[in-house]
Amino acid sequence: MELHNKKVLVTGGAGFIGSHLVDVLVKKGAKVTVVDNLFSGYLSNLELSKEKIIYKNIDIRDKEKLRKIMRGQEIVFHLAANADVPYSVQHPEEDFEINIMGSYNVLQNALKNKVKKIVFASSAAVYGDPIYTPVDEMHPTVPISPYGASKLATERLGYSYYKTYGLPFVTMRIFNTYGVRQSRYVMYDLLKRLYKDDSRIEVLGSGNQRRDYSYVSDTVAAFILAAESDNSNGQVYNIAGGKTISIKRLVEMLTKVLKIKKINIRYTGKSWAGDINVLSADISKIRKELKFTPNVPLDEGLERLDTWLKER
Repeated sequence: MELHNKKVLVTGGAGFIGSHLVDVLVKKGAKVTVVDNLFSGYLSNLELSKEKIIYKNIDIRDKEKLRKIMRGQEIVFHLAANADVPYSVQHPEEDFEINIMGSYNVLQNALKNKVKKIVFASSAAVYGDPIYTPVDEMHPTVPISPYGASKLATERLGYSYYKTYGLPFVTMRIFNTYGVRQSRYVMYDLLKRLYKDDSRIEVLGSGNQRRDYSYVSDTVAAFILAAESDNSNGQVYNIAGGKTISIKRLVEMLTKVLKIKKINIRYTGKSWAGDINVLSADISKIRKELKFTPNVPLDEGLERLDTWLKER
């Protein structure tokens, strides 16, 4: 599906990933509307595209406001959500309201307005603790956090709308995305603390937790490919960099980026509730079906993030 001149709505478009997606859509000539209540997004993230988009401060839980803004939209990238696992553990009701009821509002209004496709930002949290790795899309989904459960519920609801009503819907399961405009999560947190004190750092967990990181431009490229593909409807795709590293190795890479020669690193041995020990992705499906290829190596991505944070 050609995106040029298409009316495209991005929920959560002022967020970390959403704003990068908006920039790419604008470059492709799409007519972009952004919905974001700025709970975790920032208008400054839209600085590059603000003159070429329509922005509305709308909470996706507000069904009527959402209904009005979705009139005439052809493609919806649905990224608005509580995307914080610890927050979901502490506030499960709010997580449910935003991620499930808010998503229901998006789906119902998309159906009424005859939207041509919804591309949904899900999460590897739907898998829970893996029973095998790397995790492919056929792996059992047994989430261990309210956040993971809410994402899985939306996946199931979206698929049911596709099968029952014919509403085109594709799920993108994001593993760990990082990069410029990131304002939380492990890399951002570690770098900020290393800037403050490069002689010592405390890291949650054993350090043996393993993750698969995708630079934000690669993640956005996957979303674009899913929207443009005529064969992605009803499908689920993992998004990751295709290489898994331990948190210990990540800390080593960050100290190298910052040119820190000596540092005392303490691992707490215990992480936060809902944390998954190993998230290693099998991305062979998205490589084969959507021709997705991660282009930004981890060391290069870390350099970009470090440069951006220092410039701020």
